[in-house]
Amino acid sequence: MTFAPPFTLADRVGRGDLLDALTLEEVDTDLFRATFVAPDVMALYGGQVAAQALLAAGRTVPEGVLPHSLHGYFLRAGDSEHPTLLRVRRDRDGRSYSARRVEAVQRGEVIFSMAASFAREDPRSQGAPQRQDGDAPSVEPPEETEEIGLPRLLSFEGRAGTQPRPTAWPTRFWARTTADLPDPADDPLLHAAVLTYLSDISSGLSPWGEDGWLPGASLDHAVWFHHPPRADDWVLTDLRPEVTAHGRGWYTGTMYDAAGRALASLTQECLVRRRRD
Repeated sequence: MTFAPPFTLADRVGRGDLLDALTLEEVDTDLFRATFVAPDVMALYGGQVAAQALLAAGRTVPEGVLPHSLHGYFLRAGDSEHPTLLRVRRDRDGRSYSARRVEAVQRGEVIFSMAASFAREDPRSQGAPQRQDGDAPSVEPPEETEEIGLPRLLSFEGRAGTQPRPTAWPTRFWARTTADLPDPADDPLLHAAVLTYLSDISSGLSPWGEDGWLPGASLDHAVWFHHPPRADDWVLTDLRPEVTAHGRGWYTGTMYDAAGRALASLTQECLVRRRRD
């Protein structure tokens, strides 16, 4: 199945890779700058600024404290050709949890705000049950499926999964980064950021676009990390439409590893707008 998203994109080949996009310069205490820019006919990719914000927040927490959730709001369209400042606020550092807020700023205006929570492995949780409700969707392994393009993503390859319904954008697909990442044990924060970068691609509302109404700009986005991911292995993303009302749409999703273990859950709300012919 060939997917052709109904928009055009500037060619980003040769203009940097994922690790360039996720490189942050520490300007001052709790202040970082993402200097990566790339010409694009669209606004700054939301997954990129969310991943950068998670990295900035993670740089300020104690060692061994890893992200378990993030909640972000897209406030203004970002400029992909302009650097982004990331201001971190330290809300709390407890014995087990740390809370951070991040503002992503361009030209003096906040384009994205995020609250993130980080957790230390608690000895009291040793032996606690690890369960998930239901198995991963039954799909062919990535090696047996068709290669697909993943617009806007740097250093990624994608493979189509069996789609639950016809759609212009894939809602069930395999993906992995081709970037040269360190071992997850050495830099788990980076692997979580790469999963965040991937989590904003496509739209779970795509199957409902056939009535002339399409998913538009993202309003908010949340991710819960259940198990430390390995982003340079295949990850299966499964997105599901849930509700549209009052010009907004909401969908949920789960990201699985190749063994069917749920790595992360996500949800997003976006505008719903009539198709322009």
